[in-house]
Amino acid sequence: MFDSSHCADCEKVDCLTRCQWIEFKDIEEARAEKNKMIKGEKSRVLSECLTCFACDEYCPYESHPFDLITELQEKYNSLGINPTILENTIKRYAPHAELRLKEIDPNKPVLNKCAFGKTDIKHMQGQLYENLQYVSGLDFFCNLMYHHYARDSIIKERAPIIIENIKKQGIKEMICYHDECYGFYASYCPRNNIELPPDFKPIHIYEYFYNYLKEHESDIKKLNMKIAYQRSCSNRFIPESDEFVDKICELIGVERVERKYDREDAMCCAGLFSSLGKKTLMRKTQNDNVNDMLDHGAEACVYNCPMCMESLGSKTGRKGLKNYILSDLCRMALGESLE
Repeated sequence: MFDSSHCADCEKVDCLTRCQWIEFKDIEEARAEKNKMIKGEKSRVLSECLTCFACDEYCPYESHPFDLITELQEKYNSLGINPTILENTIKRYAPHAELRLKEIDPNKPVLNKCAFGKTDIKHMQGQLYENLQYVSGLDFFCNLMYHHYARDSIIKERAPIIIENIKKQGIKEMICYHDECYGFYASYCPRNNIELPPDFKPIHIYEYFYNYLKEHESDIKKLNMKIAYQRSCSNRFIPESDEFVDKICELIGVERVERKYDREDAMCCAGLFSSLGKKTLMRKTQNDNVNDMLDHGAEACVYNCPMCMESLGSKTGRKGLKNYILSDLCRMALGESLE
């Protein structure tokens, strides 16, 4: 939920002036557009925003400006997404009317494979996963992807259903496979006053990986590899989790190259730009991103988000870069084959 209480004190308007996609002639123009949105009015920001969520991380007051943007984008239908595509997507990813319960031990962590458990199954194999109990499917899908469709109302409508399913299933600790899932529980729900069960704890998958690798450190064979890390958009809501990428890389002997488009300056994978009518910008963005990886000596591109990998993978591959989900590198360091 957007908090405007610090906006009057904000001199730099970082949420807008640092945006990689929207240009302002000066700070005063950016401030004027922000004030329009605070008043609930139309702003060119609403149609020019490409939903990368970076403004949330740029805000020094944690006011969550993207919450305001996405709310107004829905109000004014600013993104102009094809209504048939939008309607079909909303129906496709709806939770079921009735939850089919699994037998789980509530005293042990549960991996949430999310709605994409079947498509991502090849990345959820090996000893990192073999002893984990899990849930998967639409009944535990966070729905944060609707930020990219300017339909925050769908997230709020489905959040109580997903949380009720967690209660019914008796989950106390949930390991979240995606940044979006963890961001839903660790950031979205608290800032929107959506109550989680008092005994419920979300765990980022990278925290789980790091702890597992520490326990099996004697089994690790250093990979001696240079990689470029592709941050997912939703990691902007939970930037503190990014430190686990560095910790894991250090453990497994991987160098995360210091490049222009990483960390706070990370560049979106641009996978959804074409649906927003921005195909030319999509190609430029992806080329700039991949060339930045190559210019800084990366041998591979590493992802948290399989959708980012799908968007960038063919382009990075043609440029000679290998593509991995971070868990793939963890498995390799533990001596496992990915074949």
